[in-house]
Amino acid sequence: MKLEWTEPALSDIENIRDYIRRDSEQYAYRFVEKIIDVVENLKNFPEMGRHVPEAEEENIRELIFHNYRIMYRTEPKRILLLAIIHSARDISRKKLKPWDVT
Repeated sequence: MKLEWTEPALSDIENIRDYIRRDSEQYAYRFVEKIIDVVENLKNFPEMGRHVPEAEEENIRELIFHNYRIMYRTEPKRILLLAIIHSARDISRKKLKPWDVT
């Protein structure tokens, strides 16, 4: 199965890296590498994540990695990475949801 990153998801991972890099550049890159490793597992196990409670669609799923929610959409021929959001953020109040990305 093909794995695709949306612009918001790429921006999220860059922002996470930049934030952690303020304290430790080495740890920042290792943390991002681990996120990518977790995401790569979706190619073989696309339904390993749980259904996102705030989403109505069953194909909107997420993996929990440390304090982050890695949200993705499963489609017949691809997995679309939607966002990487800190779990403390309340996405229910946002008008534009991470899964509204095309």
